Amino acid sequence: AELATHCMEDIDNTFVKRVQKGDIMVASKNFGCGSSREHAALVPLYLGVKAVIVKSFARIHCANLANAGILPLVFKDESVYGKIDQMDELEITNLREAIQKGGAITVKDVTKGFTFETEAVLTQRQRDIVLDGGLLNYTREHQA
Repeated sequence: AELATHCMEDIDNTFVKRVQKGDIMVASKNFGCGSSREHAALVPLYLGVKAVIVKSFARIHCANLANAGILPLVFKDESVYGKIDQMDELEITNLREAIQKGGAITVKDVTKGFTFETEAVLTQRQRDIVLDGGLLNYTREHQA
């Protein structure tokens, strides 16, 4: 809870006050760089973030997000990043099915009325972990 009060404060000191359960974060390149500890993924989870869409991830952070049950997505076309503004409402429909089958995941910017493609760059095991709500749930469900 204490760490969550500082989430993203170095780039947006109002983030913690505005983030709501079910929100999707949008970020630029190398998101999560320097945050190899699980806390960097657990804090957005604690705040209710369900997905993160970026131009690129730091590898370890991407894995940590999946382990926390947060869906890491990458823009198929990086130029879309510049079209999304802070507080745009983003929507992903049929998410469970899209994660299961792999490939493109369509996101709608409800505020501006356009859609764009993203991709969950995850292994099948990581997809299963996200679908189960995180590594702890996955481990419970798949005990030997």
